[in-house]
Amino acid sequence: MKRICGWIGQTGLLLALVSFTQTARAAEAVAGLDLTGSGLGIAALVLFVLAYALVISEENIHLRKSKPVVVAAGVIWILVALAYSAAGESALVEELVSHNLLEFVELFLFLLAAMTYINTMEERGIFNLLRAKLVSAGFSLRKLFWITGLISFCMSPLADNLTTALLMAAVVVSIGGDNTRFVVLGCINVVVAANAGGVFSPFGDITTLMIWQAGYVQFQEFFVLVIPSIVNWVVTAGIMSFAVSHEKPAAIEEKAEVKFGGWVVVGLFGMTIAMAVSFHNFLHLPPVLGMMTGLGILKLYGYYLQMRDAGYMGSATSLVSGDAAMFGDSMLEDEIEGREQPYNIFHNLQRAEWDTLIFFYGIILCVGGLGAFGYLAVVSEFTYEGLGPTVANVLVGFASALIDNIPVMFAVLEMSPEMDLFQWLLITLTAGAGGSMLSIGSAAGVAVMGQARGVYTFFSHLKWSWAIMLGYFASIGAHFLLNG
Repeated sequence: MKRICGWIGQTGLLLALVSFTQTARAAEAVAGLDLTGSGLGIAALVLFVLAYALVISEENIHLRKSKPVVVAAGVIWILVALAYSAAGESALVEELVSHNLLEFVELFLFLLAAMTYINTMEERGIFNLLRAKLVSAGFSLRKLFWITGLISFCMSPLADNLTTALLMAAVVVSIGGDNTRFVVLGCINVVVAANAGGVFSPFGDITTLMIWQAGYVQFQEFFVLVIPSIVNWVVTAGIMSFAVSHEKPAAIEEKAEVKFGGWVVVGLFGMTIAMAVSFHNFLHLPPVLGMMTGLGILKLYGYYLQMRDAGYMGSATSLVSGDAAMFGDSMLEDEIEGREQPYNIFHNLQRAEWDTLIFFYGIILCVGGLGAFGYLAVVSEFTYEGLGPTVANVLVGFASALIDNIPVMFAVLEMSPEMDLFQWLLITLTAGAGGSMLSIGSAAGVAVMGQARGVYTFFSHLKWSWAIMLGYFASIGAHFLLNG
C-alpha cells in the first residue's frame, strides 16, 4: 500500500512538471521532420510491431501486456533522441515526451478514480446483488440472453465496458454451466452490448474518454449516438438470438446483501461524474479534476466506514485498517489475515487494473514516439487526405478490431485530422463498435476470454464476426440517416 501511495505521489509531481510544456512549438518542428526512412525510424517501427505482437499473444504466452510496451516505449524514445540529436533538434525531445506524458497522466488519474469507485461498489456487494437476482430468477436461456445484453448496454455508459463485461460474463457463465453454446453466445452478446453502450458516453470507453478530454466532442453531443449504438447491438443480438434455445436452466439459489454504505457510494459515484462534467463544461477545467475531487470525497466517506466497522469489530482490527494501515506493522497484519476487516479504501486502490493502466502508458509513449519519427503524418496523409474522412473513419473500426481501439484512437488524436463534429462522432462510433468484430479488438473482449477461459475463445467469437459486422455497418447507416 505504501508503494501505491508512492506511485500516486510521483504521478502528481509528474503532472506538475508536464504542465509547463510548449507543445505548439514542438508540433510545428515535428511537422518539418520526416525521419520515416531513417534506420532509427525503421528500427522503432519494427520494435513496436514486435512488442504489440507480444500483447496480442498475451493469452497464449501469459506475459502481461504492459511489460513489452513499457520496454518498447523507453527504447523507442532513445531512438527518437538519437535521431533528433543527429538532426540538430535535440531540445525538442523533452517537450515531445512531456506532451505524451500529460496525455497519460490525465487518463491515468481519471481511470484510477473511476476504478476505485467500481471496486468499492463491488466490495460493498452492489454487483453481487445484481448477479444473485439474475441467476435465481428462473428465466429461459433466450430471455437471459436478452436481459444480460440489455443490462450490459445500459450499465456500460457509467461503469465502463471492461467492468460491465466482466460482471455480466460472470453471470452468463453461472447460468450456462455446461451449456457451452449458450456461454459462447452470451459472452459475445455481452461484449458487443458493452462496447456499443460505451460509445455514447465519455465514461463508457477509453476511446470516448480520449475524444472528450481532447475537446473534439462535448459531453451532451455524444448522446446523438444512442440510436446508432442500439442498432449496433440489436442487429447483432437479433441474429444471434435464433441460435439460443428456450430451455430453462436449473435455478441457482443465491442470496446477496449490500453492505452498509453501499448505496451511498453509488450516489457519490453519480455526484463525481456530475462534477467531472461540470468542471469541463462550466469551469473549463480538465474533467480529471472533478474525478479526483470525487475520489477525495470517497476517501473521506471511507474513513467514516473504517471507523464504524472498527467500532463493531473491536480495536484490534482497527490497528491495521484504513489510514492506519499505511503506518501499521506488517507482521500484525499477517497474524489476523483472513479475519473480517474494517473497510479499507487503499485495498480498493490496490485492486485497480494496474496492468491496464501501465499498458496505457506504454502505448501512448510508443505511438507518440512513432509520431515523432513522422509515421503518423504519413498515415494521416494517406487516409484522411487521400481516402477522405468517411472511408478513413470506417477503416478505423477494422483497425480497432485487429489492433485494439485504444492505440488506434490515440494515433488519430495525435494526427489531429481536420474533421467536423459529424466525423468525430463517426470515429467515436466506429472505434468503439468496431472493436467487437474480433475478441482481441477491445479490453472487454480480452477480459471475457479470461473470464470464460477455454469456452469463449478467439475462434468461437470469429464464427459470429459476420453478424457483428452487419451490426457495425447498420449502426454507421443509422448515424448517417439520423445525424448526417
